[in-house]
Amino acid sequence: MRKTEWMGRLETDRQAITFFDIGKLERDGLADVGRLPFSIKILLENVLRKWDGTVVTEEDVLEVAHWRKRYANPVEIPFHPARVLMQDFTGVPAVVDIAVMRDAVKDRGGDPRRINPLVPVDLVIDHSVQVDAYGTERAVEINVAREYERNRERYALLKWAQRNFDTLRVVPPRSGICHQVNLEYLARVMIVEPTGEQGERLAYPDTLVGTDSHTTMVNGIGVVGWGVGGIEAEAVMLGEPYTMSLPEVIGVRLVGGLRPGVTATDLVLRVTEMLRAHNVVEKFVEFFGPGLKGLSLPDRATVANMAPEYGATLGYFPIDRVTVDYLRATGREAQADLAAACAEALGLFASGTEEPEYTDVLELDLTTVEPSVAGPARPQDRVELRNLKERFAQVLGCHYEPDATVEQVSAFINESGCRTRRPRTCTPLSQRFFDVEVNGRLSRIGDGSVVIAAITSCTNTSNPSVMIGAGLIARNAVKRGLTVPAHVKTSLAPGSKVVMDYLEEAGLTPYLQALGFHCVGFGCTTCIGNSGPLHPALEEVIERENLNVVSVLSGNRNFEARIHQRVRSNYLASPMLVVAFALAGRVDVDFTREPVALDPNGEPVTLDELWPGEDEIRRMAAAHCKSAFFQKEYAAIFDGDAFWQGLQAEAGTTFAWDPASTYIRKPPYFDDWSPETKPLQDIRGARALLVLGDAVTTDHISPAGAIPEHYPAGKYLVSKGVKPPNFNSYGSRRGNHEVMMRGTFGNIRIKNRLAGGKEGSFTRKFPEGEEMFVFDAAMAYAREGVPLVVLAGSEYGTGSSRDWAAKGTALLGVRAVIARSFERIHRSNLVGMGVLPLVFKSGESIESLGLDGTEVFTISGLDDLAPRKMLRVEAEKPDGSVVSFDAVARLDTDVDVAYFRHGGVLAYVLRKIHGGGA
Repeated sequence: MRKTEWMGRLETDRQAITFFDIGKLERDGLADVGRLPFSIKILLENVLRKWDGTVVTEEDVLEVAHWRKRYANPVEIPFHPARVLMQDFTGVPAVVDIAVMRDAVKDRGGDPRRINPLVPVDLVIDHSVQVDAYGTERAVEINVAREYERNRERYALLKWAQRNFDTLRVVPPRSGICHQVNLEYLARVMIVEPTGEQGERLAYPDTLVGTDSHTTMVNGIGVVGWGVGGIEAEAVMLGEPYTMSLPEVIGVRLVGGLRPGVTATDLVLRVTEMLRAHNVVEKFVEFFGPGLKGLSLPDRATVANMAPEYGATLGYFPIDRVTVDYLRATGREAQADLAAACAEALGLFASGTEEPEYTDVLELDLTTVEPSVAGPARPQDRVELRNLKERFAQVLGCHYEPDATVEQVSAFINESGCRTRRPRTCTPLSQRFFDVEVNGRLSRIGDGSVVIAAITSCTNTSNPSVMIGAGLIARNAVKRGLTVPAHVKTSLAPGSKVVMDYLEEAGLTPYLQALGFHCVGFGCTTCIGNSGPLHPALEEVIERENLNVVSVLSGNRNFEARIHQRVRSNYLASPMLVVAFALAGRVDVDFTREPVALDPNGEPVTLDELWPGEDEIRRMAAAHCKSAFFQKEYAAIFDGDAFWQGLQAEAGTTFAWDPASTYIRKPPYFDDWSPETKPLQDIRGARALLVLGDAVTTDHISPAGAIPEHYPAGKYLVSKGVKPPNFNSYGSRRGNHEVMMRGTFGNIRIKNRLAGGKEGSFTRKFPEGEEMFVFDAAMAYAREGVPLVVLAGSEYGTGSSRDWAAKGTALLGVRAVIARSFERIHRSNLVGMGVLPLVFKSGESIESLGLDGTEVFTISGLDDLAPRKMLRVEAEKPDGSVVSFDAVARLDTDVDVAYFRHGGVLAYVLRKIHGGGA
């Protein structure tokens, strides 16, 4: 095979375009390319184009071309994404890492400019805006001013990076969320660039990896991309291929169409439930079938966005006519023509009749999808709307009387002045309600009260149908004289500035504002934990009475303590239902039988009365969502506002670290670095730092939200002169390893069995058995030279692609995590930080082996590591007895093994650049 044999040529009106013709492999009898899923075809084009005989070999090309439905043993390939997408929570630590690598090169007499992104990077600052102010037109200005006040040091670092790294672009704050900016502007579907030959250009598919797990939203527009750990992304930025195992591909055949009143949110919650049950972790999911035609591009993007929630690497929708029409609708006319022509030539354009071979095929009849929410703590726990009241009663441990009529409920609401009493049989605890005065308005709250109603940016605010629908519900509610109870904190945080353009033109903004849904910012807010404070009176009664209050949000994450530390139950819902629940003020409502609220005359107002018709939503979306809005908002996307333009940043090829900073500190990764690697040794005499159960999230391991004053991170900040109101969040301080080490395993809801299942960041230090904070125990073990392990159940590390969940683990001295299974991104991050992920053999677990964390652990067999090698673990109990078992090293590829040998990917890359034999 010769690479040049596979070149194709396309003549357009404007230019001659060449491309790598994967179809020629089939025409020459080398592979049946037509049978491949579209997502695998894009991988095939990638390895064919990057084939150089060294990093990418002929064998790699043929392995992808001969993709199999299942693999007994992993087959790894090198993937070269065309670009990298970052947000600031993950981008700041990535820039810190690259800056400290520059220092390491300079300290050893090298040129620090050799450390430079070799792949284009777009960093969107979107995760730091908090909902401090709400319910007023001034909320945006107040919140962005506070954002800069809190994050000036972080943003100065990013501005330094923008000036010093040629291939890094920064989208300043107040511009939108990274997934939305990617979907509406950065994504090109097909990239066409000069080849160096006279007048010729090369076309290839747009691909990427992103440091936010919801990078997958771009799969809705036909772009292959997914979330990776920040550590992996840094390696890609520095020229390393992303080494991956060829995935299984699950086909989801869609038939029928969504019924009136059913939204894309309802669809994605059903898909999440269905695919989680099928177990698609580390697999590709590809959607096909006749039902695709009825799904708009924003509907597809909504489903693609939540791929991490259903566990897949990506949720891919092939390029088709809907894709091309969306490019035009978002102001990318020329790009639409190129994408259509090039995708057709490369065999990547779906006509709708194809049915590729898949590992498995699941079918979903869209007519069966019901209005739903998901919660109270996991995205896959779908609850049909009509069952929510009874399901929430189960959360409380009580039972509602099932036969209350609208008239009965209305009578109870009238009697109490709010909707906090209704016919039910409950425990005494759940019958309590308390008067609360919020800014001069009297309200009553109890278990089930909605205290946060957030139309937040991540999943749904790409979708004009549900956003206009939310505006129409607000309009109808205002016309009926309804208001939102004082205890509900309302917010609207669009992922794109275009949203406010079309809501304003449609005349819906005043109605949303009348209910308190004023725009609070353009970025990720509530579902990342940036919901901001509740009114002090509310927080006081919630804490004092141990109430189970609720948030309802249109995001994609609802893990415990993530949204707000005082809010125990969190439900994902469409923007339209967010408005409805805000009006109700409670979550335990059966909207099929009970009113949303009473109007000023005491008349019940039902959800059916407020819900707009499909024709009206469609008409208004077509009339008011204009391509001119996209062109206007993205014309100067990199310029920023006056805050950004006035921000001062240091000059110089290396970063000027400020030792007094509490936001940006030089991390210790290379303090003891040497150009040569040290031989691997077995782990001996290790102690368990934590013993955890199933579904421990990266938010449990490295929380992003508020920093408690009495926890180690809070104590550290106080010692540095930072007052608690200025703590900001863990997420905003990811450039300071001192904070993040202390915050590792610092979620107030984490349950460590070594602390008797007590909630919070506690453990017992052995052999003394003394209870203390996890950080304090880790430091005590470090002083004694004791290595650490973590024991866990299944789905360890589920959730966001949070590199600090691995960085903090490594810096605490954890050498290995032994679990029943790992979420894909977190496993990779652990490897990237030199932490060994081990998996119990099938049928074995902490419980079956009788482990309790009091043991002393030895892990042997590390001297001759290979991918997925079985290692021996011995756990000696205090009485001298030994539990021995084998565990699989989840170093899945040769590259994983290399990274682990070097102590992590950053050390590997630095040695490679430095010439130390990586």
